Amino acid sequence: MSLDSAEASPSSSRDWFFPSPSFIHSTSNSPQSPNYPRKFSTIPRHSRSSHTDWKPPKTSTFRSVSSSGSAAYGDPKYGRVRRRIELRRREKMAKQEKEDPVLEQKRDVSKAVSGVKTAIGEMGIRDFGQRVKIRWQMASYIAILITAFGSLVHKNFSLHNQVIDLQDQISTMNIRLQACNTSDTFDTISILQEGNHANSEGMGPRLVSVSISFGGMLIFAMMLGLVSDAISEKLDSLRKGRSEVVEQNHTLILGWSDKLGSLLNQLVIANESLGGGIVVVMAERDKEEMELDIAKMEFDFRGTSVICRSGSPLILADLKKVSVSKARAIVVLADDGNADQSDARALRTVLSLTGVKEGLRGHIVVELSDLDNEVLVKLVGGELVETVVAHDVIGRLMIQCARQPGLAQIWEDILGFENCEFYIKRWPQLDGMQFEDVLISFPDAIPCGVKVASRGGKIILNPEDSYVLQGGDEVLVIAEDDDTYAPGALPMVWRGSLAGDFIVPKLTEKILLCGWRRDMEDMIMVLDAFLAPGSELWMFNEVVESERERKLIDGGLDLSRLVNITLVHREGNAVIRRHLESLPLESFDSAKRLPYREAMVTRGQRGSFSRGSWIGEMQQASDRSVIISEILDPRTKNLLSMSKISDYVLSNELVSMALAMVAEDRQINDVLEELFAEEGNELHIRLAELYLHEGEEMSFYEIILRARQKREIVIGYRLENAERAVINPPNKNKRRRWSVKDVFVVITEKE
Repeated sequence: MSLDSAEASPSSSRDWFFPSPSFIHSTSNSPQSPNYPRKFSTIPRHSRSSHTDWKPPKTSTFRSVSSSGSAAYGDPKYGRVRRRIELRRREKMAKQEKEDPVLEQKRDVSKAVSGVKTAIGEMGIRDFGQRVKIRWQMASYIAILITAFGSLVHKNFSLHNQVIDLQDQISTMNIRLQACNTSDTFDTISILQEGNHANSEGMGPRLVSVSISFGGMLIFAMMLGLVSDAISEKLDSLRKGRSEVVEQNHTLILGWSDKLGSLLNQLVIANESLGGGIVVVMAERDKEEMELDIAKMEFDFRGTSVICRSGSPLILADLKKVSVSKARAIVVLADDGNADQSDARALRTVLSLTGVKEGLRGHIVVELSDLDNEVLVKLVGGELVETVVAHDVIGRLMIQCARQPGLAQIWEDILGFENCEFYIKRWPQLDGMQFEDVLISFPDAIPCGVKVASRGGKIILNPEDSYVLQGGDEVLVIAEDDDTYAPGALPMVWRGSLAGDFIVPKLTEKILLCGWRRDMEDMIMVLDAFLAPGSELWMFNEVVESERERKLIDGGLDLSRLVNITLVHREGNAVIRRHLESLPLESFDSAKRLPYREAMVTRGQRGSFSRGSWIGEMQQASDRSVIISEILDPRTKNLLSMSKISDYVLSNELVSMALAMVAEDRQINDVLEELFAEEGNELHIRLAELYLHEGEEMSFYEIILRARQKREIVIGYRLENAERAVINPPNKNKRRRWSVKDVFVVITEKE
């Protein structure tokens, strides 16, 4: 039934009651309030019974009010009922507001609508068409508001769900990131909860999973073992010296002998002016043993590094390991023992070195034991090889020192790098100058020869004074170091004249040779060339006389060709007193013992020995004779210096010095070969009376020019009371007073 029909038929059997929303917004509940609503509709009881299918309509926000029921609505007797209904309605709305926060918004909307209806009620309800229009507009507004509110709520819940999903994804990604940073794959799979064979259920799958686990652990253990073995093998290779040397311009030493310590010491001294160098040692020994033995050597390395490697010089792979092609010098040491076997191994080493594919940057210095093998080694090595025959050098040096006391110390100073040594350098400002003027042009060096460019670089020792230096010529000098000398202004020097006739008489000599050497025949031949006719050589050793002659003949000695000396044989041991008492010790001009063993000297100063003892007899003989001993161990020289009965030759140390000098500059080998040979120039010790008068005041330059009158080069001197000679003295232009008992060291032609 519509509102229009209800108003048209006031007597209709159905009248509906709609409580007005204005009850909520009325300012007073009193029936007498002017704003209190008065209209209401009723449905008669008898009309309800006649409509059995009647159902109460849905409550609407806006209630229609019949115009015919307005009188009953404002009746005061219904005020209590209206208040009760209003109270229940408020309680219901409060309950709904507590249960759902959304009802609060609805309540606001209802209040707004009640306000609108109140305004409409105040304006009156006389215009029904206008009232319906307003109600429909308000209904539309409310519907729009409800729709918008529902959309907002739905969107809010949707965004909330999206935020939750994003948080879950972020958590999952964090877990995956942590799993990627973990090396354990099984832990990663467990964290991601993706499942693995460990989650298998059932006996069969579990057995499979356990087998896979053990298999994985076995494979991991095998891989770990392989890696561990590889690392251990690499460390063991480094420890045992099998790794490759990456150095260049180093000095390479092949082999191991008792000369290694002295050789290393000389190379260290030579490299000191350069701030240190690198020396590589390769031998068929364990690297740790070599390093331990080198560490026991009592000298300062002075910035030089010594690298040890284990290997054979006969194997190209081992040579490549020590960068043989990049070495500036290669020294091949002779083995201790049989001379022929040692030289044969040295020859094989030279063959191996010449077969290096990359070639050699430096030269090869080979130590040989037998002079007869030198030609073969030079033939195989060609221009790359320089040889030093140890026994030949020491034998010749022993002969020179026996005939000239004090010469061993001079050779020790010249061959070693601690004092003065030979250097060759070109000085263009000296071109066109005569050698006589060159001699006095170096304040800190002594010129000894010229390397002539026009003769293929041949070194001429002690040239003539009239020789003029040409372009490309180099000057050989004795100086402290290669950077400590330079030519200066030519000084004014008075030449003067010799004190007397320069004649050195050549007298017969009687020499005692104790012990036996493998190259004894070579020493006999050298002595026969040096000594005056009628000289005697007494040979005192334990070799049977008949056996001696056989060994000498097998060594190539022709006894019939000896013209200056006569051999006298005696059997015995030099360390046994009764054997020495059978010899006329006081009659010898010089006595040589080869080699001198450490057991010979066991006591202290000279005065502590009795005259009847062996040492006492040797001391008495030393007053008339020169006693020269060959020493293998440098530490023994301290005992000899305490006894003061002998001069000595440090054979191993002198050979090491020669090897080091040739390794630093191969040109020096030609100089040494000439000084040790039977022909050419040699070192001599001359008495001062041959050059000056007693008390004469002269400078060293004046002595040099005075000695040139006999074509000698004075390189140093030893004063009467001095223990050592001074080579290349300073202040050469300073005058001083000399004694005829002083001696001078000269380079002169062999007599």
